[in-house]
Amino acid sequence: MFDSIAPLLAVLIIVATAIAIALNRKTRTYGFASWVVASVLVALISPPLFLSYLPLSYKDTLTILLQLAMFGMGATLTLEDFARILKMPWGVLIGFVLQFLIMPFLGWGLSKLLGLPVDLTLGMILLGASPGGISSNVVTYLAKGNVALSVTMTACSTMAAPIMTPLMVYLYAREDVSIDYIAMFLNILLTVVAPVVLGIIANALLTRWRVDPKRAEKVLATISMIAICGICGMIAAKSQQQVLQVGWILLVAVTLHNLLGYLLGYWGSRLVGLHQADCRTIAIEVGLQNGGLAASLATEVLKRDAAAIAPALFAPIMNVTGSILATIWSRSPGMLTSDPTDPSITEPK
Repeated sequence: MFDSIAPLLAVLIIVATAIAIALNRKTRTYGFASWVVASVLVALISPPLFLSYLPLSYKDTLTILLQLAMFGMGATLTLEDFARILKMPWGVLIGFVLQFLIMPFLGWGLSKLLGLPVDLTLGMILLGASPGGISSNVVTYLAKGNVALSVTMTACSTMAAPIMTPLMVYLYAREDVSIDYIAMFLNILLTVVAPVVLGIIANALLTRWRVDPKRAEKVLATISMIAICGICGMIAAKSQQQVLQVGWILLVAVTLHNLLGYLLGYWGSRLVGLHQADCRTIAIEVGLQNGGLAASLATEVLKRDAAAIAPALFAPIMNVTGSILATIWSRSPGMLTSDPTDPSITEPK
């Protein structure tokens, strides 16, 4: 597992750094981002740590981890989150359009501009066509955005993913690869939508049974975070050689994809007259993608492990940039909402 003492020391330093960041009062908001980054770095240094002790096959384990992460997200949702669309239709609509039209185009455009091979281009398109990232409402809260809008947007984009993700992949990748779109539709239903629905049901039952909501949410959030770290680590470990071969150019691609998502999400919202809090929220929702879903589709449906490399790199990058962006915005509240008594700017669930 470790051919020399150097890799072992590197792993210990990385883990110790992540623990220090998570435990320090001043840096604990970066805790989740630090664990995602640590998972990917450790996986690249020693792939067997993430691949040698799997309880099931690689693909089955990846699917279960994604389902756990989506269940944890679903358990923070209620039917009121979907009903809230009627209260803030413009924000949800603008975010939805930017999420599913701009990001897949960016994934395809950046790949062509940088001359990425077919499999990596497919991974970038899958990434852009995926719904909002699981950690977006926490980042939105830290950035003093509209958390209610964030939760609603994530819920809506996730539920729309079985239709929109295959559609976007068809538009941008149909000439390069043969894709079973029905299989992709069913895979998203089973790995994303079904766990989210079960999570919503679990939330309702926990409320009905009067279980302490904060304790339940803390447990579920922890499970989701562990699952996300496992997903990122497994993908990085599986794709270690490819990452090392094309890492720098793909790193540029996914970083630009992420940063342009923030930029276009924010200014696209400003152009239609939305307020500061909503613009920040939409920027974060557009910039943070569900890389776990993209990776699962790449390996489960498309049978192309190389297409999962972009999501593997994107996850740590988006969590780091999201944390930095949230810190910058938290120090400049600006005009957060047209109504200072607006209750929608609340703590994440």
